[in-house]
Amino acid sequence: MAKILAQDALILSSSKHGLIYLTANDWALVADKAKRVQVKEGTILIQKGKRTNGVYLLLKGSARVVIPSQASRILGAGEICGEMSFLEDSAASASVIAETDIEAYHLDRATLQSLFELFPHLGSRFYRSLATNLSQRLRELIGPSSERPPAMQKSSS
Repeated sequence: MAKILAQDALILSSSKHGLIYLTANDWALVADKAKRVQVKEGTILIQKGKRTNGVYLLLKGSARVVIPSQASRILGAGEICGEMSFLEDSAASASVIAETDIEAYHLDRATLQSLFELFPHLGSRFYRSLATNLSQRLRELIGPSSERPPAMQKSSS
């Protein structure tokens, strides 16, 4: 079991579009409290307009973010989905559909809030990672830029 958790932590921590500021100890806490789920290809993980009850951290497989009138975005291992709905405590702004069979961790709102109360630094790093991730996605949507801020250059390596 510990070997599986270590492998999962490696996958989650190595994604450049993931929660980049979480430490190995943070990942151990998250993996211990998360519910591991398996999702079949074609299954809707998140449905636009519906409330989500947490976030998914993809371990294996890929999912497509479907935004009307926009090009779809593919999420892979180590990436998160459901974060906007989680942050705003509101309905999802896009649908996320499994492109392939997926293994993921699901962290519900109550579990995350409990972890953040017990481990405030984990919460700080989690939210900082979400902010950076959302900023990167917005930059990709806006278009290429000749210069990236120093913080973005550091996280890309």
